[in-house]
Amino acid sequence: MRKFAFILHPLQPKDLARKYPFVRFLPDFLIEKYSATASPKIASHITGIRSKTGEEIEGYFIGLPLIPRQMIKDIPLPVVYDKLAKCAEMASDLGAELIGLGAFTSVVGDGGRTVRSRTNIGVTTGNSYTVATAIDGTLKACALLGIEPSNSTLAVVGATGSIGRTCAEVLAKEFGRVILVGRDLERTEAIAAEIPGAIASSNVADIAHADAVVTVTSADTEVILPHHLRQGAIVCDVARPRDVSVRVAKERPDVLVIEGGVVRVPGDVEFNFEFGFPKKTAYACMSETMMLALEGDPSKYDFTLGKEVSVPQVEEMRLLALKHGFELAGFRSFERAVGKDSIDRAKKARLMAHSIPRDAAASLR
Repeated sequence: MRKFAFILHPLQPKDLARKYPFVRFLPDFLIEKYSATASPKIASHITGIRSKTGEEIEGYFIGLPLIPRQMIKDIPLPVVYDKLAKCAEMASDLGAELIGLGAFTSVVGDGGRTVRSRTNIGVTTGNSYTVATAIDGTLKACALLGIEPSNSTLAVVGATGSIGRTCAEVLAKEFGRVILVGRDLERTEAIAAEIPGAIASSNVADIAHADAVVTVTSADTEVILPHHLRQGAIVCDVARPRDVSVRVAKERPDVLVIEGGVVRVPGDVEFNFEFGFPKKTAYACMSETMMLALEGDPSKYDFTLGKEVSVPQVEEMRLLALKHGFELAGFRSFERAVGKDSIDRAKKARLMAHSIPRDAAASLR
């Protein structure tokens, strides 16, 4: 049976309690002091993944005990590469043919290229299927709220990144107007010039004009706050850590926030590790790694490597998902399932916003 591995890491210090319950009683600075020097460890054995084709695989979660800030600020990049290479070495020793880079491990450095140069197994960031599910999730949410994309405005935050740019390229064909937001205005303008109907901005506040927002920055802090969003808007937050502040969930019940890339995995999968999702569901990046393992084609194990993600890659992963039985598993928001009441509330707020003047609608938030 073919095997794969996938790297997990905590998004905040207390997340280490998922594996080591005692750390919840420690202050964050002590947890970070420990995690900075700790070695990667096998977090769990994954079983029960069975494709519609009948193919079965198994895998391993490998835990890297670093939070995002440590990877991009506190610890030298060569040291981070050493730890990632160690994860790949462990995966190879377990018999895995490829390893997926989870969350910030796919962002840090050169998007896995250095890691790949230091291992004998395939490496993928999972970003191609992440883009596919972000696109599909956004369009599905629009349909539920009665948003007609061709008459609506889309904003993409983090548009100069590989995922953001490809999301914009694909979704721009569906929406009447597109706002691209990036920190570097010149780079953002260059991308906007290549996408019909797109305009560039370096001010996240401009997403207040958008009916739907896809956000996928590599920031390690909150980017989107309650006052940034239009009444009745949809936000698909693909980033990990999240771009959307938890305050949005508390202060803006009129807005529908969904997490990009929540996928139902075929078979009777047991992850044997609690990472905050319902049973038998996973992140899209995890799912891409599983699909490539199910395909069993070594020439495609490095499917999404580096910082670029192309539209053809996204379309190919969509086809593989259909072939093997991976599909969107509904919506989640801030670690909870999105219920019908949340969708109805956002839909009602949107109808109100379109039936009264914009300034009056803003006063109802």
